[in-house]
Amino acid sequence: MVHAVEFDVAERRMRLETGRMAKLADGAVLASYGDTVILATAVASKTLKPDTDFLPLTVNYQEKAYSAGKIPGGYFKREGAPSEKETLTSRLIDRPIRPLIPDGFYYETQVIVSVLSVDRSMTSDILGITTASAALAISDIPFGGPLAGIRIGRVEGRFVINPNMQELENSELDLVVAGTRDAILMVEAGARMVSESMLLEALELAHSEIKKIVSKIVELQETVGRPKRVMEVEPVSDELQNQVKQLVAAPIREAVLIPGKTERQERLDQILAEALVTLGDEDPTRNRHVRDIYHDLEYHEVRNMILEKKTRADGRGPCDIRPISCETGILPRTHGSALFTRGETQSLAVVTLGTSEDEQRIDALEGEYFRTFMLHYNFPPFSVGETRPLRSPGRREVGHGKLAARALQSVLPEKEAFPYTIRIVSDILESNGSSSMATVCGGTLALMDAGVPIKEPVAGIAMGLIKEGDRVLILSDILGLEDHLGDMDFKVTGTRDGVTALQMDIKIEGITTHLMREALDQARVGRLHILETMQKSLSSPRDSLAPYAPRIFTLQIKPDKIRDVIGPGGKVIRGIIAECGVKVNVDDSGLVTIAAVDEASVNQAIDMINRLTEEVEVGKTYLGTVRKIVDFGAFVEILPNVDGLVHISQLAHHRVKSVTDELAEGEEILVKVLEVDRQGKIRLSRKEALQDSEQPPAAS
Repeated sequence: MVHAVEFDVAERRMRLETGRMAKLADGAVLASYGDTVILATAVASKTLKPDTDFLPLTVNYQEKAYSAGKIPGGYFKREGAPSEKETLTSRLIDRPIRPLIPDGFYYETQVIVSVLSVDRSMTSDILGITTASAALAISDIPFGGPLAGIRIGRVEGRFVINPNMQELENSELDLVVAGTRDAILMVEAGARMVSESMLLEALELAHSEIKKIVSKIVELQETVGRPKRVMEVEPVSDELQNQVKQLVAAPIREAVLIPGKTERQERLDQILAEALVTLGDEDPTRNRHVRDIYHDLEYHEVRNMILEKKTRADGRGPCDIRPISCETGILPRTHGSALFTRGETQSLAVVTLGTSEDEQRIDALEGEYFRTFMLHYNFPPFSVGETRPLRSPGRREVGHGKLAARALQSVLPEKEAFPYTIRIVSDILESNGSSSMATVCGGTLALMDAGVPIKEPVAGIAMGLIKEGDRVLILSDILGLEDHLGDMDFKVTGTRDGVTALQMDIKIEGITTHLMREALDQARVGRLHILETMQKSLSSPRDSLAPYAPRIFTLQIKPDKIRDVIGPGGKVIRGIIAECGVKVNVDDSGLVTIAAVDEASVNQAIDMINRLTEEVEVGKTYLGTVRKIVDFGAFVEILPNVDGLVHISQLAHHRVKSVTDELAEGEEILVKVLEVDRQGKIRLSRKEALQDSEQPPAAS
């Protein structure tokens, strides 16, 4: 039997139903919102995954090409590897769901979100969050939800709930929020330098909408939800817990105060190894219990130390920022480069400038578009002192790169003012906390080093949270250890004037807007400190581009002149490219973009194009070539592919009996334009051109 709930969100009907599709899954919900239809399924294994001490959860968001009436490209004509959007949306759904599945649920769990139909409302990602949550809520999988997702935009000074594609293009804010009825769990945002107060207002609006959706999911859950599984928790003896605590608690307290990440981790690993030798045996279950007790002690010791002493592992106070070092222009042949180091986190950011030929073509369900700004983030194993095979970028790399790109996007110049394709590569060389924020800082410095006229420098900072009952402490510029053992990872990027990007993940059951306000205020202080340090290294974009960067110039021609520049089969434009050694692109509006490493080649190409597209001016004298002689005159080419007629009466001041007495085909002569009629026919005069040049006519 089909069961459904229907309700309005932003004046559009949303429907959540179950019982019609995928009935063998533990939980399955079909959602529709406008013409977007999504199926979410949740399945968990019935047996424990052996030797596991973490939640084995996989979330996959997949877009079906048929949902937009398309056939996939490529040889096989079927969906292939996940696109960037699919990867990012999978992360977007995973992040708020994961903390709501209880610790100790070590059953292989898979959530699959499939887009079956899509409109141009840009809501498939947030609908995926809601639908996945609903599928988990009605299943027998333990889940602390339900939760829901919502998007908030701001267009012309007003907030818009779930904006469509056109509204989003004009919006100064793109905010995605996921939360339960009681608190916010996840935030993802891009913004055009908006204030912290505006963000908080948008978050409160989002949460009010989330509560409405969650209440409807609860209604569906109460109707068809299955009883939740009873989790089997392995008993751990009190004796073993006391033995481990007596053995390792004091050494852990000393070890977590070691400032260096490598030295600290080596000492912690040594303490665990000694505990396993002393208290473990050949029983793998007992050894696992020793490890679990040890990690619980480490978790509580670090948190208690921070809460009680207001001192962190590297000796800083809660609001302190690690030492920062900035270097620019360190790579001689690149277009722009910077090395940004904060504590033990280091990003090498390199900018490359390209032409329109380097734009990235994106074929999305919502339509095709071109991307002129790309940021690629790489996280090699040596950055954390590890060895592992080098593979293509995973979800983490794609997600961090997208966050950094969103942070910088709003300060880039308009294409009309700076017609370059821009690529930033951030190679993380050291990592101990918030390498994505180091990427934002390094990327800003590299852009300025490349001479890109950005509107304002951008910096980023990662905030943390330790919460034990009523004891709460917000941390600035968190370490990897604080990220791992803390309750929040809250990344904020922005200029002096406002926020450009936001990303928040919560490991507890949510965060209130009051705490978010405190975190944003503290983040702003830290961000301004980082910006001040960065600007001591490079205060503004360089006045000129690097010597190896292409020089790009643009000129506008009339659309009806495009064919003259292209030529038959592209012959003319290929000739310009070959002769001048430049890249030339002409778009449908007649905008010509010319690029070369040296300016002289560009100027040569501009001169050739100007001659091809020059308009005939009445009264102007031209040096033309006689192309054809007829009885009544001669046709003279005064511009490329532009001919005019010199009537026999306009050849000389004296009477001319035969045109051939005065002219020969191929001869160059001066002619003056007398008239261009409505049909575009051009009347020329050799007689007046000679008179203007004060040269007496040749005797016949």
